Amino acid sequence: MTALRTPYLMFIGDSHDQLAAKVADGVVYWRRDWCVGQFRLPGCKADLKIPDMSIEEAAKAGVGTVIVGVANRGGKIPDSWVASLEKALDLGMDVASGLHKRLADIPELAAAAKRNGRILLDVRHPTQSFDVADGKKRSGKRLLAVGTDCSIGKMFTALAIEKELRARGKKADFRATGQTGIFIAGSGIAVDAIVSDFISGSVEWLCPANDDDHWDIIEGQGSLFHASYAGVSLGLLHGSAADALVMCHEPTRKHMRGLPTYALPDLAECIRVNEEMGRLTNPNCKVIGLAINTSALDAAAAERYLKETADKFGMPAVDPVRTGVAAIADVLN
Repeated sequence: MTALRTPYLMFIGDSHDQLAAKVADGVVYWRRDWCVGQFRLPGCKADLKIPDMSIEEAAKAGVGTVIVGVANRGGKIPDSWVASLEKALDLGMDVASGLHKRLADIPELAAAAKRNGRILLDVRHPTQSFDVADGKKRSGKRLLAVGTDCSIGKMFTALAIEKELRARGKKADFRATGQTGIFIAGSGIAVDAIVSDFISGSVEWLCPANDDDHWDIIEGQGSLFHASYAGVSLGLLHGSAADALVMCHEPTRKHMRGLPTYALPDLAECIRVNEEMGRLTNPNCKVIGLAINTSALDAAAAERYLKETADKFGMPAVDPVRTGVAAIADVLN
């Protein structure tokens, strides 16, 4: 399992806009106490609203890991970043990235890590192997965030539920399955980089047997109805053996993200299919709540939609940002 040393320095380089720093934004939102500062190169147009720090200042502040918090086209690490990242390694910090380009494939960084005994963490690329899944029942309770589409709020929903359960004194842990989630949790597995035969086995490993009153809250990926990512979504369903599913949905989308010829699935059908597929490894798998992203609706329309949806399906319908997730936590024993 990928493990990261805290605290973090958030590296956002020369991001051309705030969206390019969305990975760093997510980490700062959920783990502000781990993020001591941001490092920006000249021309950077993003701002995380945390202190600016040089690499030297970060080392003096005791930073454990420099997080490359940028999501750029093609997942590249530009030459303009390398000198700063090399300096971080020379000053005793690890460097972690979720980009497609491997830190370890950059000669200067590989050499610096070796000579300083430091670690390069390419969290999108697992370095360990996993067994195939066996589907055996295991103790503990598990909730998986699923969705009608990708990029719809599954990570945010899972983190909000973990936070709510912990605030109530319950045993709960967020289990990260993507690069941003790993930076937030401090550990996890990027399941979209696992060889397909081993996705379910990696998730069984990620959320093993636990206390009977413990909840693993598992970050979902993709959608069973998304032609590009359904395989990963199904592997997560089977490996999690989830007792509870929370269906995430954005009601104003006209088509699946990135697939203009595919309409968004019917919400009732999406619930039915996810339950049916999940019951392969947990016969009691059930959708227990709906997390609706109402950011495109005004307050009145959002309130109306949540009420109508809750009444229609007979279960809580919340917006994790606008209303919180207390109504979903209420049904988790």
